[in-house]
Amino acid sequence: MRHVNGRARRARAALAAALTWAGLLAGVVGCTGDGTGTMGFGGPEKPPGPEDVIRVTPDDGSKGVSPGTDLSVRVPSGRLESVKVTRSQDAQTTRVPGRISADGRRWEPDSHKLALAAEYTVDAVAVDGEGRRSARHTTFTTHVPEERFIGYVTPENRSTVGTGMIVSLEFNREIQHRAAIERAIRVTAKPAVEIRPHWFGDTRLDFRPERYWKPGTEVTVDLRLRDVEAAPGVYGLQHKTFTFTVGRSQASLVDVARRSMEVRRDGRLLGTVPVTAGAPKTTTYNGKMVVTEMLEVTRMNGATVGFRKKNGKSEYDIPDVPHAMRLTYSGTFLHGNYWAPTSVFGRTNVSHGCVGLRDVKGGGADTPAGWFFDRSLVGDVVEVVNSNDKKVAPDNGLGGWNMGWNEWKAGTATE
Repeated sequence: MRHVNGRARRARAALAAALTWAGLLAGVVGCTGDGTGTMGFGGPEKPPGPEDVIRVTPDDGSKGVSPGTDLSVRVPSGRLESVKVTRSQDAQTTRVPGRISADGRRWEPDSHKLALAAEYTVDAVAVDGEGRRSARHTTFTTHVPEERFIGYVTPENRSTVGTGMIVSLEFNREIQHRAAIERAIRVTAKPAVEIRPHWFGDTRLDFRPERYWKPGTEVTVDLRLRDVEAAPGVYGLQHKTFTFTVGRSQASLVDVARRSMEVRRDGRLLGTVPVTAGAPKTTTYNGKMVVTEMLEVTRMNGATVGFRKKNGKSEYDIPDVPHAMRLTYSGTFLHGNYWAPTSVFGRTNVSHGCVGLRDVKGGGADTPAGWFFDRSLVGDVVEVVNSNDKKVAPDNGLGGWNMGWNEWKAGTATE
C-alpha cells in the first residue's frame, strides 16, 4: 500500500471540498452586471433585466423630448417601492413632485407638462411578483427651443407708485396664443380687488382694476411664462414675481382754457399752479394720463417727435429740460420751462403739446415745477381738459383709464 503524506491528504481534501461547493453553486447567478443589483438562486434562466421590470417613459437617453410627452414609471407586476425624479435646468436641480398609484404599479408627476431645455433623471426601485428587488436609473433631455420671448414689466419691482399705475407688459415678440399668456400671468392685490387684462395689439398686455388703486394697496405680479408657447416654436423664459406698493392718492387737473393746474392730495386741494400748454397749432391731448417716468433733467429734441422746420432742422433742441415727467409714449411731458418769458404761465399756451411749469435753468426747488416734481410719484394721474385736441389713445402711455370698464374687459382673450 502506497504511503500518503500529510500534505497530499490535505490537498485531496481541499479538492473534494471545492468540487462539492461547485456542485451546490451550479445555479448561482450572482451579480448580473445588468443594473438589477440582485442575487438569487434558481435555474439556468436569466432573470428579467431592469428595463423589463421597471418601464420608464420617455426612453432612457432620449433627446429633444417634446414638453407634451407623458412622463411615467410603471411595472407590469409587483409594485414600485420608490421613485425619485429630478429636473436640472438653468444650473439648478429640483425634485419633480409626483405620486405612486394606490396599486403601486404606476408613478406620475403632479404636472404633466415637461420643462423645456431641461435634463430629467429617474431613479426607481421596484419589487417584482417573486419578491425580487430591481433598480433602474434613466435620463432624458427635453426640447431646446431656438426662439424665446420675455415681457418687460411696468412698474419697477418694489417701487412705490401713484394710484393710477397700470401694470403693463411689453413683449419682445408677437403673441399669437394670447389666452395661454393671460393664464400664465396673475396680478393680485391686498386688499383684494378685481383686476382685469386688456390687449393692445400683439405685443402689449395691461392690467388694471375698475377704479384707481386705494392707497396702501400691495400688488403682486406673478409671471409664470417659462415654457409657455406664445407662437409656434416660441416659448417663454420668465418665472418671476414682482411687487409694488400704492402710495398716497394724488391727481392733477390741467385746464388748458384757464392755463392752470389744480393738484389734489387725498381729495384735498394741495395747490393751483399756472401752466402753459399746447399752442393752437400744436395742441395738448385731452384725457387722463399717468406719469410713467420722472427725470431731474433731460434733453428734448423736436425732431424725434416730428417737429422739423422746412430745412429739416429741429424746431427746438433743449439739452437740459428740468423736472420732466413723461405722460405719453409719443412725447407728451409735464416739465419745467426756463426759456419762456415768465408772463406766459397762466396766460398763454405756447408749447408744442407739453404742459410747462415755470422753472429756472438747472431746476429750482422753490419754483412751481420743482414744487410739483417733489410731490409727485410715477403712477400719479394728470388729466387734461378743455384742449382743442382729441382724447389721448388708451395705449399711448398708460392711458387705459380713458376706457370704460366694460370696454376694458372686452380686451381679454380668455372669455
